[in-house]
Amino acid sequence: MSDDVNDNSTVSGYVPLYNPVPIHNDTDEGRPPSTSPVCLNWRISTDKALSNPVDQGTLYTSSDIDYTAKVEAQRLSPYTTYYYQFSVCDSSNSSPLGRTKTTPAASDKISAVNLAVYSCSNFPFGFFNAYGNPVRKDSVDYVIHLGDYIYEYKNGDYGWGQSIGRIPLPDRTIFTLYDYRKRHATYRTDLDLLASHQNYPWIPVWDDHEVADNTYRDQSSELNNTEASFIEDGGVSTDQRKMNAVRAYFEWMPIRQVEMDDNLRIWRSFSIGSLIDLLMLDTRQYDRSITDLYWNTDYIHAISNDAGRSMMGSRQENWFYDGLKTSAARGATWRIIGSQTVFSRVNESIAYGNVNPLDYDAWDGYQSNRNRTLQTLYDNNIGNNIMISGDSHANWVSDLVWLDHSPYNPATGEGSIGVEFAGTAVSSPSPYGQNISLATSVNASEHLVAANRELQWSELYYRGYFELHISQAQVNAYYFGMPTIVTRNPGEISLANFTVISGRNRLERFNSTAAVGGTVENGALKGGRTVQTNSTNSTDTGIFFISHDNQEDI
Repeated sequence: MSDDVNDNSTVSGYVPLYNPVPIHNDTDEGRPPSTSPVCLNWRISTDKALSNPVDQGTLYTSSDIDYTAKVEAQRLSPYTTYYYQFSVCDSSNSSPLGRTKTTPAASDKISAVNLAVYSCSNFPFGFFNAYGNPVRKDSVDYVIHLGDYIYEYKNGDYGWGQSIGRIPLPDRTIFTLYDYRKRHATYRTDLDLLASHQNYPWIPVWDDHEVADNTYRDQSSELNNTEASFIEDGGVSTDQRKMNAVRAYFEWMPIRQVEMDDNLRIWRSFSIGSLIDLLMLDTRQYDRSITDLYWNTDYIHAISNDAGRSMMGSRQENWFYDGLKTSAARGATWRIIGSQTVFSRVNESIAYGNVNPLDYDAWDGYQSNRNRTLQTLYDNNIGNNIMISGDSHANWVSDLVWLDHSPYNPATGEGSIGVEFAGTAVSSPSPYGQNISLATSVNASEHLVAANRELQWSELYYRGYFELHISQAQVNAYYFGMPTIVTRNPGEISLANFTVISGRNRLERFNSTAAVGGTVENGALKGGRTVQTNSTNSTDTGIFFISHDNQEDI
């Protein structure tokens, strides 16, 4: 693949701030907006033949919105599977048949819901096999994406994709509206990502790389609001780059504008029957205090416990705490909290050294915000909390604990107020080294588990995802690793399984010593064993085999 468009112009003039709807004077890489919009018919039905549509209509798309199309269908019933299709008006050209599923009404008494949870898909590092496996298994109801859906780098800056035909386009660091649109379009050429979007409704949020690395309210690690940065880093301001990225995200992603008076807001909640309240946070773009930009780590460490620091800003924080209390008051069985970065304290001195042993770009750099969250849960006796997180490119499972404030017993989990399930990347490399060996990954995980009281399992080798199977009685977490992403393939290895029993607020222990029966496929389990089998499920057939892939990613 190649791209011959070299213009790096940006959106300018009179346009609404962070407006996810058409910006009519956008020049679309030097060309005027289309004067020939494309007419589309659409219909949605409970049967695959679309023989009895519950809703249908006509819409128009054009270059104003990068020829994307969205519909808010009406007359849909709760917790129902539907099929839908778009067709070019007066033509036989139709889209593939899509499948979706509505959520239950907030008061519905449902027995179970299954979720697939993803983060960090980097195009040049390998194929997005993880997206396709739940489709082949038909194992979930909804997909949660915690961010880093795309990356902003040119080929070679963070992954070389030419050997497997996965050069991210345009092949440059992206800044303009055209750039971000083209990058989203490139990612949608991955067949497993397409399959996931075609078959499941998505609930996504952004992390940092949808805009740039280590973003916060005012800038990012490689672009700041100075003249020197403007000249050296693309000729576009931080604010303009963010507008471009947000615009393309709202065009391409299955998400509607959350609040008409706040165009940057993406944080929102979903009541999935009486079973779940899902609270999706934006801990990156909205109103985050300054983060670790690599050159200021000592400073961020020094202020990491300042009361004024926030991952979310005052407005979102108060919405979040009110949402937790409202959820408990309405009697929802579980609260699932979607966070981009790892919430629990993780002492990573084995990697970072003893001077700055924590990841100050994660919640460890915003300890007062974390304390306010934990105080809300503990002071209001709000239990059954499941924190889900991504960003780190590794698997972490911890009891959710207010360390140095509430008593906690790592052996039993007593004192915990919930559980955190943090997942690895779809394709981005391990934080402990690209193509780290299994043996080295286990050794590092053993150090991490020993250094962190609440950390029950660490796993650093595999790319993959996890599923949450949620019922009134318990939450089961199933972690899966991809044997290799150098090729497109349906294989996956079961890495570890965890259970949280309703009302117990901790990982379930077996034999009073370890979670998941004391055995995991890889990594290190507190009080347990690691037994590597390479037993691999071919998700297209359900047949198991022993995989022998010596290279997991590029």
